[in-house]
Amino acid sequence: MSGVNLSGIVKSYGAVQVVHGIDLDVAEKEFVVLVGPSGCGKSTTLRMIAGLEEITAGDLTIDDKRMNRIAPKDRDVAMVFQNYALYPHLNVADNMAFGLRIRKMPKAEIQTTIADVAEILGLTDYLERRPADLSGGQRQRVAMGRAIVRHPKVFLFDEPLSNLDAKLRTQMRAEIKRLHNRLGVTSVYVTHDQVEAMTLADRIVVMNDGRIEQIGTPMELFNDPANIFVAGFLGSPPMNMVNGVLTKNSAKIGATEVKLNGALANHVGREVVVGIRPEHVTLKASAKTSPLPITMDLVEPLGSEALLHARFGKQEMVFKAETKGDIAPLWNVDKVHVTTDLVKLFDAQTGQALNLRG
Repeated sequence: MSGVNLSGIVKSYGAVQVVHGIDLDVAEKEFVVLVGPSGCGKSTTLRMIAGLEEITAGDLTIDDKRMNRIAPKDRDVAMVFQNYALYPHLNVADNMAFGLRIRKMPKAEIQTTIADVAEILGLTDYLERRPADLSGGQRQRVAMGRAIVRHPKVFLFDEPLSNLDAKLRTQMRAEIKRLHNRLGVTSVYVTHDQVEAMTLADRIVVMNDGRIEQIGTPMELFNDPANIFVAGFLGSPPMNMVNGVLTKNSAKIGATEVKLNGALANHVGREVVVGIRPEHVTLKASAKTSPLPITMDLVEPLGSEALLHARFGKQEMVFKAETKGDIAPLWNVDKVHVTTDLVKLFDAQTGQALNLRG
């Protein structure tokens, strides 16, 4: 087991640069998730780690060994893809054993390894079945098993749950997390799904347009996003954002003032973007909140809570509220109360987070 280091990694296709000099250290046994919108460079970065894409510039090391010119088969990494890539004519046991036979591992050792991994993944009863006789989740477990039997230094996952339905994705997320806790292998996981990133990662790497926007634990990124992009990408629903101007002790948005704690006197008149997470409002006023008048458009029940789709002036916003078993009263809500300490401020020009309340 080992760590992975990317230093100044660049990827270009001809004159078009798609990854712009990224730096990333993945510690031994760490589970790091690369997340971002389609086309942001996350899968390209993963494929460079695997050796499936050539690195244009920069250095990649695994276990402190430079890997730029090392063939994929010699990097001691195992990759799980979005499509399962199983041999349809082979049963589960033979699919998992294929790579081991190529390496000429002794037959008895192969059988023992397959049995051990099958037990870990709950596949013992399916070893004689072919992929066509398995569910999507079972096929994905076989693909994972094929990677695990190799005992690699690094696991690479390229959106492995994208083809599964919502229930199976939730189940497989838990299985992948338990598997990582059990095996402790350094893992790099790519997804566009921020829920997967939040639930799986030790640390999240948010990418955009071939650059890293922010690296941190899930809660660090949720509570302290570095910029508007990260704030809007992480969180479901995403953070509400509205333009405002700072006064001596508040952010004025339209005719409404949201009180802010801290020293703002030197920033009066500064244009900002005010960020309010849907979870950071209540329906009851307190000394630690500021009222925000809204016009209700839609109440979307989710069971114990509901999403309130509303308008603040011309701005569309979404908030979360408890249903207490009945959504009817929520249609009459005409204001929410913003938790003052949890309001986020961003520079209106650069989009970078501001910490003016020290």
